[in-house]
Amino acid sequence: MPTTVADVTLRLAFSPCPNDTFVFHALVHGLVPDAPPITVRYADVDVTNSAAERGEFDLVKVSFAALPWLLPDYHLLPCGGALGRGCGPLLLTGAAGGTADGGTAGQGRWAAGDLTGATVAVPGERTTAYLLFRLWSASRPPARIEVVPFHEIMPGVAAGRYDAGLVIHEARFTYQRYGLTALVDLGAWWESDTGLPIPLGAILARRGVVDPAQAASWVRESVRLAWADPGASRDYVLAHAQEMEPDVVDRHIGLYVNEFTADLGTDGYAAVTALLDRAAAQGLTPPTAGLLVPPPDDQLLRR
Repeated sequence: MPTTVADVTLRLAFSPCPNDTFVFHALVHGLVPDAPPITVRYADVDVTNSAAERGEFDLVKVSFAALPWLLPDYHLLPCGGALGRGCGPLLLTGAAGGTADGGTAGQGRWAAGDLTGATVAVPGERTTAYLLFRLWSASRPPARIEVVPFHEIMPGVAAGRYDAGLVIHEARFTYQRYGLTALVDLGAWWESDTGLPIPLGAILARRGVVDPAQAASWVRESVRLAWADPGASRDYVLAHAQEMEPDVVDRHIGLYVNEFTADLGTDGYAAVTALLDRAAAQGLTPPTAGLLVPPPDDQLLRR
């Protein structure tokens, strides 16, 4: 039976990125009433995607792109994740090729998004960034793909080890420092093509271990407390921000912690469904039919 009492320690995993530490500060530090004790693992999403598949966590932040492999064993929670507008992955290059929306104005080698013969560094095979890239590039000549730890992508592109790199999160604010150019904003492409927000990261609760209604209430209260007193989590967030400047931390939180963090809502579920249905239709992921459904009568969304 799922856990229903607060005397069992739960295993939680999320990234050290500011949006995650901001959201989970109260839950991790025992500030959420009736929530159980928590043990935390901080890891990049490519690590949590794989570890969740092995059943290592009770609550875990993963890529929406990994859900087809995880939903048989986990519930998708309607809160705590990362969705939004204007916050999608960027495909960067060291050459002045193309425009930020994938147009043809650029005169560089990779202008108009033609990556024929290019080596592209990506942050993980089951990341949403890479899935969006695959959907965007489906009608284009294939590129060579290398999976690279996120923090190595921009330096690697700048040094010429990779022709292009797929980046997420705070890289939106810092890539110019490396002399890089945004060849395409995959989030802008997705929003233009679908009219929906960009589904990036999801919070999952393990089936048979954690009651999803309880877990949603804990996470939602942690979000509420974070917004009620942003200063309370400041030291914790900065301690895990991997030498990120405070202004970048603030912009990061402001972009990725938004109304969808409190509730996926109708648009959020529509975005996730559209992403995974398109991926399954192209044979990129297993189908999720019958697994990706909102809670009955939007019960959790309206609590």
